[in-house]
Amino acid sequence: MPSVSEQPPVGVGPWEGPWPAGNHWDPELLAGGDRRNVVDRYRYWRLEAVVADLDRTRHPVHVAVENWGHDFNIGSVVRTANAVNAAAVHIVGKRRWNRRGAMVTDRYLHEVHHPDVADLVAWAGERGLPLVAIDNVPGSRPIERARLPRECVLLFGQEGPGLTPQALAAAADVLHITQFGSTRSINAGAAAAIALHTWVVQHADLG
Repeated sequence: MPSVSEQPPVGVGPWEGPWPAGNHWDPELLAGGDRRNVVDRYRYWRLEAVVADLDRTRHPVHVAVENWGHDFNIGSVVRTANAVNAAAVHIVGKRRWNRRGAMVTDRYLHEVHHPDVADLVAWAGERGLPLVAIDNVPGSRPIERARLPRECVLLFGQEGPGLTPQALAAAADVLHITQFGSTRSINAGAAAAIALHTWVVQHADLG
């Protein structure tokens, strides 16, 4: 296995040949190369241009995460939300969260902070967006048999305790991911990936 120093660099080097015309190109990236974690179509694009282009096709599903204990899994949730091109990510509770796991993908998302569950409920209510809680609790339904709303907020709890009673009470529906092993719950980041992929299978245009 090659060492870190022997592995090929990520991304692309400086642009070869005459520079392309257009305001979406970033002169610094064209000159120095683009090593960001972006798909090829956005190589050498300015950050603002990438966000603007993503805004044209964002899916109407929002992702909300309760952040009472500075959960490091939030970064993974955010990265998955970026991959799905979710409308926005909502952080409920503490504003600060561990961004390392997001791999800089949070820069391409819209992030909304809510000091508590009541604020998220009010925000979603004003826009007619139902809250769909994802948690393995008594009374929840299997997500595999549920039809997710096309426009909604998928709400996730922090690792360990899961969603608070206030969040569960505010949800229009509570779904769980069916498990067959001995563990009571799965990683919050993995749960978000499964739930968002379920939304994609049901609603995204795969053409």
